[in-house]
Amino acid sequence: MFLRVKKSLSRSYLQIVESYRENGRVRQRVIGTIGRLEELTARGQVDQLLRSLAKYSERAILLLSGASDPQAEVKKIGPDLIFARLWKRIGIAEDIRGLIRDRRYQFQMERAIFVTVLNRLMNPGSDRQAERWQKAYQIKGTQRIQLQHFYRAMAWLGEPLKNIPSEGFSPRCMKDVLEEKMFERRRDLFTGLDLVFFDTTSLYFEGDGGETIGQYGYSKDKRPDLKQMIVGVVLDNKGYPLCCELWPGNTNDVKSLKVIALRLKKRFGIQRMCVVADRGMISKKTIEELEKEKIHYILGVRMRRNVNMAPELLDDGGYEEIHGPRKNRKEPSPLKVKEVLQNGQRYIICVNQEEVRADREVREQILSSLKERFKQGDNALVGNKGYRRYLSVSGDSHFVIDDKKVADDTRYDGKWVLTTDTDLSAVEVALKYKQLLMVERIFRDMKSVLETRPIFHKCDETIRGHVFCSFLALVLRKELDDALNRVGEKFEWEDIKRDLKALQEMTITDCGKVITVRSRAEGCCGKVFQAVGVALPPAIRTP
Repeated sequence: MFLRVKKSLSRSYLQIVESYRENGRVRQRVIGTIGRLEELTARGQVDQLLRSLAKYSERAILLLSGASDPQAEVKKIGPDLIFARLWKRIGIAEDIRGLIRDRRYQFQMERAIFVTVLNRLMNPGSDRQAERWQKAYQIKGTQRIQLQHFYRAMAWLGEPLKNIPSEGFSPRCMKDVLEEKMFERRRDLFTGLDLVFFDTTSLYFEGDGGETIGQYGYSKDKRPDLKQMIVGVVLDNKGYPLCCELWPGNTNDVKSLKVIALRLKKRFGIQRMCVVADRGMISKKTIEELEKEKIHYILGVRMRRNVNMAPELLDDGGYEEIHGPRKNRKEPSPLKVKEVLQNGQRYIICVNQEEVRADREVREQILSSLKERFKQGDNALVGNKGYRRYLSVSGDSHFVIDDKKVADDTRYDGKWVLTTDTDLSAVEVALKYKQLLMVERIFRDMKSVLETRPIFHKCDETIRGHVFCSFLALVLRKELDDALNRVGEKFEWEDIKRDLKALQEMTITDCGKVITVRSRAEGCCGKVFQAVGVALPPAIRTP
């Protein structure tokens, strides 16, 4: 049954019409004619009729106006629907509730942690900001979560376990237990850690940096004036975040590699393991210690500092091509490798022709700039590390460009060197090391997308909890990436965030009736819901 306008010459009549089926065909009959549309509209009788009908239809409340005073509340629903499903899938909600079963917390700990993690994903900021942020989102079970609950949740995650000695540079905490439970949940007969990727970065503090974790050290953020902490992230061979390590800011990268390797073997019951790490982790002593513990390794080498790296070893010749020149950006970058044995140590030399050209262009720019600086005198060259590589002092104590240094530098163009004790081929070693880029992307996400830094917490426990929530956000993002890959979809993270946040519900209350209206799924939102296996809520619903 519906309303229809029937025109007769210059007049229009409003009719109530009913559709019915007769002999398999749809027919219509007029139930009644209400009157001339122009006269009904002029007297406001159409609106009166609709308000009268609204008494018998809750959805008709949307058409009310003037005579009523409806209340409306708008909430963003997309982020919670997607990431709550992934949160449940990794099992961490159940693990948290199990660990606090004997505690007498007067708030929902698991909900406070989930809100913090969701905030890291969608709108990174401080825990104080997360408490305000959640009010614009529909997140189940968080209505009574207050700011103090976020702080207590962070402290619980970073709480050292009682009567258990410290392992390496940090105490064993609740967050370690959660990491192990998540791993066990994913583990099956074919799950192993034969290959793990490890890298570290620094996060600086605006405040004191806790009681012990904030220390002065080498800052990768170029902020030596501030205290910092060291964060290490471990990924398995599929790029899945396995655990994070949180150490005082004066911890040396070289010393950390052995510690993390031993902790991994102990925590996850690993019998055979190969660690892949960049050149900042390598030293002769580190390699000896790894070999002593029977931990295999693929490590980057500092080409210019390693005494075994004779310049002639880097010369062209003897390379095996893995990937040739690429025709578009989606193809793998060009790569050639060769293997050399020097003083009993196995080295894999890799070269990327695109990087060769890039390094050459950078050097030419530096030399061009250097020649211009010569006109300003020697003082203009002091303190510039980029210039120092190509300069020497002439007989009259003036700087000159050293042609031999320039020629030697060309040998390093586009190259990097690896060392390993595995029995993998040179090609396999190079490709495994390139996977370390996954860890570098993780750190870019943690530091720029997730904005873990700067940290304002004053206690070691809350600092550890704060960073661990960013780690959990990375786990959820990896789960979403995997779900999209399984259905052949790939979207930019910023597009996913925008379209999920655009999915909203408006709840309208009027005349004692409630109706909820959902906005359209824009952009990639619908495909994200399909990939994760979540159904979109109805467009209109009533309690």
